[in-house]
Amino acid sequence: MSIVTTVIVVLNGASSAGKTTLARALQEAWAEPALVWGIDTVVTALPERYLNALWSTEMYRYEYGSDGTVTAISPGPYGDRVVRALHRAVAALAAGGVNVIVDQVLLTRAWGDDLRAACAGQDLLIVHVTCPPRVLTQRERDRGDRTLGQALAQHTAVARSIDHDLVIDTSELDPSGAATDVLAAIAQTRTVSPSHR
Repeated sequence: MSIVTTVIVVLNGASSAGKTTLARALQEAWAEPALVWGIDTVVTALPERYLNALWSTEMYRYEYGSDGTVTAISPGPYGDRVVRALHRAVAALAAGGVNVIVDQVLLTRAWGDDLRAACAGQDLLIVHVTCPPRVLTQRERDRGDRTLGQALAQHTAVARSIDHDLVIDTSELDPSGAATDVLAAIAQTRTVSPSHR
């Protein structure tokens, strides 16, 4: 009998790209149980002061254009620690025998490298969840609760942060179709270990 290893699926994309919707669709379509974990999981666990007064100094640093929209985002000192710790927590979950779907926004190549280092030796599938900038911008506007320009600034950074194994364009695929494509990639990524007698 063979033992099928656990898999870490990282859905890396900008805000409003459709990561959370895809994560839920994938979770439902996957025959095995999988935890959805990610940046929102840890951010919502922070003290309120880090979500308000300290957000733009300790978590992230924003640059703004003349019209007040965000033009660039970089990690703050505490934000960097949180993301690196998140990567290690995800690796520990997978090492414990749990499939993990990671809803993530990798802003820098250093974060991408850190993710790969933290998950070394594990079955890892990196999915770039994206859509055209005009669609991303419209979704951000339609939501009404987002900082304008943030999604576009993240869009460029995310694309460069890591080499992706699969690209999902959420303007072309519905969540069900996207989940099917990710499941097919999981089947190719996964290691099947020989049985232990």
